[in-house]
Amino acid sequence: MDTIFSPAGFEESGSGPLYLQLQRRLVDAITSGRLAAGDSLPAERDMASMTGLSRVTVRKAVQALVANGQLVQRRGSGTFVAPKVERLEQALSLLTSFTEDMARRGKSVESVWLSRQVVTPSPEEVMALGLGIGDRVARLERVRRSDDVPLAIERASLSTATLPDPGMVETSLYAILESRGLRPVRAVQRISAANLGGRDAELLGVPIGAAGLRIERIGYLPSGRVVEFTRSLYRGDAYDFAVELTLSPQGGPSERTPT
Repeated sequence: MDTIFSPAGFEESGSGPLYLQLQRRLVDAITSGRLAAGDSLPAERDMASMTGLSRVTVRKAVQALVANGQLVQRRGSGTFVAPKVERLEQALSLLTSFTEDMARRGKSVESVWLSRQVVTPSPEEVMALGLGIGDRVARLERVRRSDDVPLAIERASLSTATLPDPGMVETSLYAILESRGLRPVRAVQRISAANLGGRDAELLGVPIGAAGLRIERIGYLPSGRVVEFTRSLYRGDAYDFAVELTLSPQGGPSERTPT
Protein backbone atom coordinates (compact mmCIF):
# COMPACT_ATOMS: atom_id res chain seq x y z
CA MET A 1 0.00 0.00 0.00
CA ASP A 2 2.86 2.38 0.81
CA THR A 3 4.33 2.07 -2.69
CA ILE A 4 0.97 2.76 -4.32
CA PHE A 5 0.60 6.04 -2.45
CA SER A 6 4.27 7.01 -2.32
CA PRO A 7 4.84 10.69 -3.23
CA ALA A 8 7.76 9.66 -5.45
CA GLY A 9 7.03 9.56 -9.14
CA PHE A 10 4.31 12.17 -9.41
CA GLU A 11 5.38 14.72 -12.00
CA GLU A 12 3.90 18.15 -12.51
CA SER A 13 4.45 17.95 -16.25
CA GLY A 14 5.15 15.41 -18.95
CA SER A 15 3.01 12.58 -17.55
CA GLY A 16 -0.42 14.16 -17.71
CA PRO A 17 -2.56 15.70 -14.98
CA LEU A 18 -1.79 14.56 -11.45
CA TYR A 19 -5.22 13.01 -10.94
CA LEU A 20 -4.65 10.82 -14.04
CA GLN A 21 -1.26 9.74 -12.70
CA LEU A 22 -2.87 8.64 -9.43
CA GLN A 23 -5.70 7.01 -11.35
CA ARG A 24 -3.21 4.98 -13.41
CA ARG A 25 -1.42 3.86 -10.23
CA LEU A 26 -4.67 2.62 -8.74
CA VAL A 27 -5.67 0.81 -11.95
CA ASP A 28 -2.23 -0.82 -12.15
CA ALA A 29 -2.51 -1.94 -8.52
CA ILE A 30 -5.96 -3.44 -9.14
CA THR A 31 -4.87 -5.14 -12.37
CA SER A 32 -1.73 -6.61 -10.80
CA GLY A 33 -3.59 -7.84 -7.73
CA ARG A 34 -1.81 -5.60 -5.23
CA LEU A 35 -5.27 -4.22 -4.55
CA ALA A 36 -7.71 -7.13 -4.48
CA ALA A 37 -11.49 -7.12 -4.72
CA GLY A 38 -12.93 -5.93 -1.41
CA ASP A 39 -9.76 -4.15 -0.25
CA SER A 40 -10.44 -0.77 1.30
CA LEU A 41 -8.60 2.38 0.27
CA PRO A 42 -7.35 4.90 2.81
CA ALA A 43 -9.58 7.88 3.52
CA GLU A 44 -9.33 10.76 1.07
CA ARG A 45 -7.40 12.97 3.49
CA ASP A 46 -4.97 10.11 4.23
CA MET A 47 -4.36 9.47 0.53
CA ALA A 48 -3.69 13.18 0.05
CA SER A 49 -1.21 13.16 2.95
CA MET A 50 0.56 10.02 1.74
CA THR A 51 0.89 11.15 -1.90
CA GLY A 52 1.47 14.84 -1.29
CA LEU A 53 -1.42 15.62 -3.65
CA SER A 54 -4.37 17.85 -2.89
CA ARG A 55 -7.65 16.33 -1.70
CA VAL A 56 -9.31 17.72 -4.84
CA THR A 57 -6.84 15.76 -6.99
CA VAL A 58 -7.34 12.57 -4.99
CA ARG A 59 -11.12 12.94 -5.11
CA LYS A 60 -11.08 13.40 -8.89
CA ALA A 61 -9.00 10.25 -9.41
CA VAL A 62 -11.19 8.16 -7.09
CA GLN A 63 -14.47 9.41 -8.55
CA ALA A 64 -13.35 8.50 -12.06
CA LEU A 65 -12.72 4.91 -10.96
CA VAL A 66 -16.03 4.79 -9.11
CA ALA A 67 -17.76 5.96 -12.30
CA ASN A 68 -16.21 3.18 -14.39
CA GLY A 69 -16.99 0.52 -11.80
CA GLN A 70 -13.48 -0.32 -10.58
CA LEU A 71 -14.09 1.18 -7.13
CA VAL A 72 -17.24 1.32 -5.03
CA GLN A 73 -18.09 3.79 -2.27
CA ARG A 74 -20.29 2.78 0.63
CA ARG A 75 -21.76 5.51 2.73
CA GLY A 76 -20.26 5.48 6.19
CA SER A 77 -17.80 2.71 5.29
CA GLY A 78 -15.37 4.10 2.72
CA THR A 79 -14.03 3.24 -0.72
CA PHE A 80 -13.35 -0.35 -1.80
CA VAL A 81 -12.06 -2.22 -4.81
CA ALA A 82 -15.10 -3.48 -6.68
CA PRO A 83 -15.62 -7.24 -7.00
CA LYS A 84 -14.66 -8.67 -10.36
CA VAL A 85 -17.72 -9.72 -12.33
CA GLU A 86 -17.37 -12.72 -14.62
CA ARG A 87 -18.77 -11.98 -18.07
CA LEU A 88 -21.45 -14.44 -19.14
CA GLU A 89 -22.33 -15.25 -22.73
CA GLN A 90 -26.01 -15.93 -23.30
CA ALA A 91 -27.23 -17.50 -26.54
CA LEU A 92 -30.42 -15.91 -27.87
CA SER A 93 -31.46 -19.07 -29.71
CA LEU A 94 -32.78 -20.75 -26.53
CA LEU A 95 -35.88 -19.84 -24.55
CA THR A 96 -34.68 -20.39 -21.01
CA SER A 97 -35.11 -18.87 -17.58
CA PHE A 98 -32.44 -17.12 -15.51
CA THR A 99 -32.48 -20.08 -13.11
CA GLU A 100 -31.85 -22.54 -15.96
CA ASP A 101 -29.09 -20.35 -17.44
CA MET A 102 -27.19 -20.26 -14.15
CA ALA A 103 -27.78 -23.96 -13.40
CA ARG A 104 -26.15 -24.91 -16.71
CA ARG A 105 -23.07 -23.00 -15.58
CA GLY A 106 -23.05 -24.62 -12.16
CA LYS A 107 -23.76 -21.33 -10.42
CA SER A 108 -25.99 -20.60 -7.46
CA VAL A 109 -29.14 -18.54 -7.91
CA GLU A 110 -30.82 -16.18 -5.48
CA SER A 111 -33.83 -13.90 -5.77
CA VAL A 112 -34.10 -10.73 -3.72
CA TRP A 113 -37.80 -9.98 -3.88
CA LEU A 114 -38.87 -6.37 -4.23
CA SER A 115 -42.55 -6.96 -4.87
CA ARG A 116 -45.06 -9.79 -5.47
CA GLN A 117 -48.60 -8.53 -5.87
CA VAL A 118 -51.86 -8.67 -7.81
CA VAL A 119 -52.70 -5.26 -9.25
CA THR A 120 -54.70 -3.38 -11.85
CA PRO A 121 -52.71 -3.62 -15.10
CA SER A 122 -50.99 -0.65 -16.69
CA PRO A 123 -51.93 0.25 -20.29
CA GLU A 124 -48.66 -1.34 -21.43
CA GLU A 125 -49.51 -4.59 -19.66
CA VAL A 126 -53.04 -4.59 -21.09
CA MET A 127 -51.66 -4.28 -24.62
CA ALA A 128 -48.83 -6.79 -24.20
CA LEU A 129 -50.93 -9.48 -22.49
CA GLY A 130 -54.15 -8.89 -24.44
CA LEU A 131 -56.17 -8.29 -21.28
CA GLY A 132 -59.83 -7.40 -21.11
CA ILE A 133 -61.80 -5.00 -18.95
CA GLY A 134 -61.60 -5.95 -15.29
CA ASP A 135 -58.65 -8.32 -15.72
CA ARG A 136 -55.89 -8.21 -13.11
CA VAL A 137 -52.21 -9.02 -13.32
CA ALA A 138 -49.71 -10.78 -11.10
CA ARG A 139 -46.66 -8.54 -11.01
CA LEU A 140 -43.28 -9.81 -9.80
CA GLU A 141 -40.22 -7.64 -9.27
CA ARG A 142 -36.90 -9.01 -8.04
CA VAL A 143 -33.13 -8.74 -8.25
CA ARG A 144 -31.58 -11.88 -9.72
CA ARG A 145 -28.24 -12.77 -8.13
CA SER A 146 -25.71 -15.48 -8.90
CA ASP A 147 -22.87 -16.42 -6.57
CA ASP A 148 -23.80 -13.38 -4.43
CA VAL A 149 -23.40 -10.94 -7.36
CA PRO A 150 -26.49 -8.98 -8.54
CA LEU A 151 -26.82 -9.46 -12.29
CA ALA A 152 -30.31 -8.37 -13.30
CA ILE A 153 -33.56 -6.76 -12.22
CA GLU A 154 -36.54 -8.72 -13.49
CA ARG A 155 -40.06 -7.30 -13.69
CA ALA A 156 -42.56 -9.90 -14.90
CA SER A 157 -46.29 -9.47 -15.52
CA LEU A 158 -48.78 -12.29 -16.08
CA SER A 159 -52.56 -12.42 -16.09
CA THR A 160 -54.09 -13.85 -12.92
CA ALA A 161 -55.64 -16.54 -15.12
CA THR A 162 -52.06 -17.71 -15.70
CA LEU A 163 -50.66 -17.02 -12.21
CA PRO A 164 -53.43 -16.44 -9.66
CA ASP A 165 -51.02 -16.20 -6.72
CA PRO A 166 -47.61 -14.54 -7.34
CA GLY A 167 -46.49 -15.91 -3.97
CA MET A 168 -46.24 -19.32 -5.66
CA VAL A 169 -43.00 -18.19 -7.30
CA GLU A 170 -39.99 -18.66 -5.05
CA THR A 171 -37.16 -19.24 -7.52
CA SER A 172 -38.08 -20.15 -11.11
CA LEU A 173 -41.15 -18.60 -12.71
CA TYR A 174 -40.88 -20.99 -15.64
CA ALA A 175 -40.90 -24.01 -13.31
CA ILE A 176 -44.22 -22.84 -11.87
CA LEU A 177 -45.66 -22.18 -15.33
CA GLU A 178 -44.50 -25.61 -16.50
CA SER A 179 -46.20 -27.28 -13.52
CA ARG A 180 -49.44 -25.59 -14.63
CA GLY A 181 -48.97 -26.55 -18.29
CA LEU A 182 -48.46 -22.88 -19.19
CA ARG A 183 -44.78 -22.57 -19.98
CA PRO A 184 -44.08 -20.41 -23.07
CA VAL A 185 -42.71 -22.28 -26.07
CA ARG A 186 -41.59 -19.25 -28.06
CA ALA A 187 -40.94 -15.58 -27.37
CA VAL A 188 -40.25 -12.27 -29.03
CA GLN A 189 -37.39 -10.53 -27.28
CA ARG A 190 -36.15 -6.98 -27.80
CA ILE A 191 -32.82 -5.73 -26.47
CA SER A 192 -31.76 -2.10 -26.17
CA ALA A 193 -29.02 -0.15 -24.46
CA ALA A 194 -29.74 1.72 -21.24
CA ASN A 195 -27.98 3.88 -18.68
CA LEU A 196 -29.02 2.79 -15.21
CA GLY A 197 -30.86 5.28 -13.05
CA GLY A 198 -30.38 5.79 -9.33
CA ARG A 199 -32.61 3.04 -7.91
CA ASP A 200 -31.69 0.41 -10.51
CA ALA A 201 -27.97 1.20 -10.22
CA GLU A 202 -28.13 0.82 -6.44
CA LEU A 203 -29.94 -2.53 -6.72
CA LEU A 204 -27.30 -3.84 -9.13
CA GLY A 205 -24.35 -2.40 -7.19
CA VAL A 206 -23.04 -0.24 -10.04
CA PRO A 207 -22.54 3.53 -10.44
CA ILE A 208 -25.46 5.69 -11.54
CA GLY A 209 -25.38 5.99 -15.32
CA ALA A 210 -23.55 2.69 -15.80
CA ALA A 211 -24.28 0.82 -19.02
CA GLY A 212 -27.03 -1.76 -18.93
CA LEU A 213 -29.11 -3.90 -21.27
CA ARG A 214 -32.89 -3.50 -21.30
CA ILE A 215 -34.62 -6.70 -22.39
CA GLU A 216 -38.32 -7.01 -23.10
CA ARG A 217 -39.73 -10.50 -23.59
CA ILE A 218 -43.24 -11.53 -24.62
CA GLY A 219 -43.76 -15.28 -24.28
CA TYR A 220 -46.35 -17.36 -26.14
CA LEU A 221 -48.11 -20.67 -25.62
CA PRO A 222 -48.42 -23.18 -28.50
CA SER A 223 -51.89 -21.75 -29.15
CA GLY A 224 -50.39 -18.31 -29.80
CA ARG A 225 -51.79 -16.83 -26.59
CA VAL A 226 -49.49 -14.43 -24.73
CA VAL A 227 -48.56 -15.84 -21.34
CA GLU A 228 -45.68 -13.65 -20.14
CA PHE A 229 -44.56 -10.03 -20.37
CA THR A 230 -41.17 -9.50 -18.74
CA ARG A 231 -38.96 -6.42 -18.67
CA SER A 232 -35.45 -6.91 -17.34
CA LEU A 233 -32.36 -4.79 -16.81
CA TYR A 234 -29.02 -6.58 -17.01
CA ARG A 235 -25.62 -5.29 -15.97
CA GLY A 236 -23.72 -4.25 -19.08
CA ASP A 237 -20.42 -5.37 -17.56
CA ALA A 238 -21.63 -8.91 -16.94
CA TYR A 239 -23.47 -10.08 -20.05
CA ASP A 240 -22.76 -10.72 -23.71
CA PHE A 241 -25.68 -11.89 -25.83
CA ALA A 242 -24.76 -14.03 -28.82
CA VAL A 243 -26.75 -14.85 -31.96
CA GLU A 244 -25.65 -17.42 -34.53
CA LEU A 245 -26.26 -16.43 -38.16
CA THR A 246 -26.50 -18.76 -41.14
CA LEU A 247 -26.86 -18.15 -44.86
CA SER A 248 -30.48 -18.43 -45.96
CA PRO A 249 -31.45 -20.59 -48.95
CA GLN A 250 -32.03 -17.39 -50.93
CA GLY A 251 -28.45 -16.37 -50.38
CA GLY A 252 -29.00 -13.75 -47.66
CA PRO A 253 -28.06 -13.98 -43.97
CA SER A 254 -30.58 -15.56 -41.66
CA GLU A 255 -30.80 -15.54 -37.87
CA ARG A 256 -31.39 -18.83 -36.13
CA THR A 257 -33.00 -17.04 -33.19
CA PRO A 258 -36.72 -17.94 -33.04
CA THR A 259 -39.30 -15.16 -32.89
